[in-house]
Amino acid sequence: MNSNQVKGAVKEAVGTVQRKAGEVVDSPAQRVKGTAKEVQGKAQKKLGDAQERVEEASDKVVDDLTRSQRTPE
Repeated sequence: MNSNQVKGAVKEAVGTVQRKAGEVVDSPAQRVKGTAKEVQGKAQKKLGDAQERVEEASDKVVDDLTRSQRTPE
């Protein structure tokens, strides 16, 4: 898990709490701010997911190249 995945999850959770608090106290502004924070958190998590997939693919390419250089033909 990378930092964007963690930060995104935290931001999403904070947004959920803020949105729900806005619902409890009947504050449209807090609901909107909370929803916005939830969306930002989800986007940041998706960015982290993409970064992780790219890193895994890159590692696989390096491993494959390293193995192919060691294997005599």
